[in-house]
Amino acid sequence: MAYTNSVLTRARARLSQENERKRAEYEAHLNRAYELRPRLREIDRELRRSGARLAMLVFQQEGDTQAELARLRAENEALQHERQWILDEAELPEDYLDDSPVCSLCGGSGYLGSKMCECLRELCRQEQKRELASLLPSGRERFENFSLELYPERFYPDYGTSARTLMQKNLNYCRKYAAEFRPGVQSLLFSGATGLGKTFLSACVARQVADGGHSVVYVTAGKLFADYEAVKFERAEAESLRDYRDCELLIVDDLGTEMTTEFVKAALYEVVNTRLLTQRTTLISTNLNERDLEARYGGQIASRLVGSYRVIYFLGDDIRRKNRTR
Repeated sequence: MAYTNSVLTRARARLSQENERKRAEYEAHLNRAYELRPRLREIDRELRRSGARLAMLVFQQEGDTQAELARLRAENEALQHERQWILDEAELPEDYLDDSPVCSLCGGSGYLGSKMCECLRELCRQEQKRELASLLPSGRERFENFSLELYPERFYPDYGTSARTLMQKNLNYCRKYAAEFRPGVQSLLFSGATGLGKTFLSACVARQVADGGHSVVYVTAGKLFADYEAVKFERAEAESLRDYRDCELLIVDDLGTEMTTEFVKAALYEVVNTRLLTQRTTLISTNLNERDLEARYGGQIASRLVGSYRVIYFLGDDIRRKNRTR
C-alpha cells in the first residue's frame, strides 16, 4: 500500500531517530558497564580480535587451519562465558547490553529488499492518522457517531424517498465502501445543501480508509487551490503538490465555497482529470447540484464529475442548527 511522500518522510525520520536512540542507549550502557567492570572492555577487545582471526581462517585455504580454528573457537567460547559471568556478578539487567536492532526483520532499515517492512508500515499508519486528526473538523468523525435521527422522515417527491431513508442508504454504502476500499475504486461526489453531513461522512470515510493502511489526503477546496496558486507564482515548489496526485484517496471538501476564477477551473480540471487517468480515487463534497457545477466550472469538469463519479445525494434540514438547539 502506498503512502504519501510527506507521511513516508516523517515515518522514515521516526525510524531513524529510534535507531539512533537505541544505539545511543547501548553505547551509554556499555560505557557504564566498562566503568563498573573494566575487565569487560578487555574481553570485548579480545573477542573482536579472535572474531576477525576466525573470519580470516574460514576463507584461508593454505595449510592445516582446523587446529587453529578449534583453538580460536574454544578461546572465544571461554571469553563469552567469562563476560556473562561478570555481567551476572555485576547484577546488571539481562538485556542491559542488548545491541539488537529496533526491528529483527529488517535490521532497522525499514525494508526487506524492495518491500516495506511492517515496522516502517506501522509508523506510516501512525503518521497518517496523526495528519488526519489535525485536519478533520471535530475528532468525532466515526460512522457510529453519524445520527440518522437528525434527518426528517418527510417524503421528497423528486427523489422518491424520505431524507432519513436516503441517508440510511448513504451511510450503509459509505461504511461498506470505506471498509472494502482498494486503490482505483470509483470516485464519489457528495452533493447537497449546507449542513447535511457531507463533511462529517467524508471524514468518516477518510478515517476508515486510513485505518486500513491506505494513503489519504484530506483538504478543503480553498486550501487545494491556494496550494496550486502558490506553485504557479513560485511561492512553493511543484513537489508540494505531489501528495494530491499520488495518494490513494484524495478528499476535497466544500468545493464551490472558493472564489472561482479561470485559474481555479484549470486547477480543478487538472486534479480531476489526472486522477481519473491514473485511476486514483477522489471524493469531492459540494453544495452545488449538477446544473450549478456546469454553470460554475464548465461542461468538461461537470461531465467528468457526474459521469465518472458515483453521485451521493444528501437530503434533509440543516443538522448544524438542530445540533445547536439540542
